[in-house]
Amino acid sequence: MKRPFLFLIALSLFFNCKNEKKDTSKLNVVTTTTMITDLAQHIGGNHINLKGLMGSGVDPHLYKASEGDVTKLVNADVIFYNGLHLEGKLVEVFEKMKNKKTVAISDVLDKNTLIGSDYFASNYDPHIWFDIDYWKKVTEYVVKTLSQEVPEKKELFITNGKIYLDKLETLKQTVETSIETLPKEQRILVTAHDAFNYFGKSFDFQVVGLQGLSTATEAGVQDVQNLAKFIIENKVNAIFVESSVPKRTIEALQAAVKSKDHEVTIGGTLYSDALGDEGTDEGTYIGMYEYNVNTIVNALK
Repeated sequence: MKRPFLFLIALSLFFNCKNEKKDTSKLNVVTTTTMITDLAQHIGGNHINLKGLMGSGVDPHLYKASEGDVTKLVNADVIFYNGLHLEGKLVEVFEKMKNKKTVAISDVLDKNTLIGSDYFASNYDPHIWFDIDYWKKVTEYVVKTLSQEVPEKKELFITNGKIYLDKLETLKQTVETSIETLPKEQRILVTAHDAFNYFGKSFDFQVVGLQGLSTATEAGVQDVQNLAKFIIENKVNAIFVESSVPKRTIEALQAAVKSKDHEVTIGGTLYSDALGDEGTDEGTYIGMYEYNVNTIVNALK
């Protein structure tokens, strides 16, 4: 099935390059995930023409480019994406766009500090946005890239970057204060898939996902039973749904625990691979992070 898809992409690239008119008054920036879109908006503001490919609740692991996406990518001056195979099905599209400036934000990070995996294609956990310090480095990288592309706006981008970095530092302090109210023995986070390992590493949580790092993997019956046993043995009183993952997997886990004469509640829905709805607090990176932490702490207390 891959060959026809790639052929259609090649055709779209050819015809769009010839026929589509693009806005040349501003730098045309395309982003993949909602987290990157939010960041680029904070840095670029009205000085860039920004288009995000993915919306609220979209799972980047499984996302496929549409014809409209290809048009956006063709007309882009800069494309920001996560990398580390998060957007696995878009990698082939990027490879076809060798004349475009494609920027993997994860490239700015020291790979030796990333969480490794024997089960994921990139051998690294791609959910880097849950480490606030990583997100600061990514912010600086986006500032640098935009400044190189539009040097006459460099000071504006730098100023916006400094403002946002201050907000990220405030976020980190707020989150730390909230988490300190939760005893360490209760810091066990059970979710639909392994999206929160960087969060766990940053704030001393044991994180257990029903699925692996990618939602492309399926949780089997044995996985559910093993995790149910873990929940009972560790007296975990709440587990969490994710906004971009079908809730049936966590509901099956809850049922498995109940079948063993124990109870575990669903503590709420966390935003993992995508932000919340546009126009809400959860539709921003900072709002999402605060919401997640409040949900986790309140449910596990």
